[in-house]
Amino acid sequence: MSTSETLVNTTPLPGGVAPLQNVALCLGALDKAAKRPGHLPGLVVLYGPSGYGKSTSAAYVATRTDAYYVEARSSWTKKAMLESILTSMDIRRGRTIQPARTISAMVDQAAEQLARSGRPLIIDEMDHVVDRNAVELVRDLYEASRAAILLIGEEQLPGKLAAWERFHGRILDWVAAQPADLDDARALRDMYCDRVRVADDLLADLVAAARGSIRRICVNLERIQEQGQLDGVDVMDRAAWGGRPLYTGEAPRRRS
Repeated sequence: MSTSETLVNTTPLPGGVAPLQNVALCLGALDKAAKRPGHLPGLVVLYGPSGYGKSTSAAYVATRTDAYYVEARSSWTKKAMLESILTSMDIRRGRTIQPARTISAMVDQAAEQLARSGRPLIIDEMDHVVDRNAVELVRDLYEASRAAILLIGEEQLPGKLAAWERFHGRILDWVAAQPADLDDARALRDMYCDRVRVADDLLADLVAAARGSIRRICVNLERIQEQGQLDGVDVMDRAAWGGRPLYTGEAPRRRS
């Protein structure tokens, strides 16, 4: 093990989450909104390409901060979005407090719960909310509650939100998710590779092949372990891997 390797803290976080740089960015973004001075806006945006581990980071941060958390879907209507937010607040049918019947009343209900509880709200896959023209409902929630709200979406999300001027002006900070680096890969290796050890030289090749994607790194780590078991070795390094292709996410070429 190299000296630099020993300096990296790869100890899993509570809940079995790897200590990735985007977990820290996500936590820092929401913390900044929650602790802002009263005269500053409370919306923050974490954005980046698919596969960067944003949703995993958000799920961990939601647990860590006791935030309400919803993951938007492409099929959502405005009513479905509000019902999902209310469900995260345990305001659902069959409970003592049930969802209001109209969209306007549901906004008031969710905003009141945010203000009363002091808990933040995380909306993952915010691109779907934009595509469904429901952005103003999120602004209504914020204006009525002044709660810290973290929005998570794809790389194009800041550009999409620029079309909503009144919403765009209430963003406290834009945080770009970072591509996975060698330290992230070490943290994932230490968490998932319990059958075959993956050496740093092969890990560096894997990071390059993954092009920043946490998901691709995880797929490659599993493949390397499987190959190591087939070869009967405890450690896979660049030499042992022997130039086999690594998973890059590219579709296979058409067979001739």
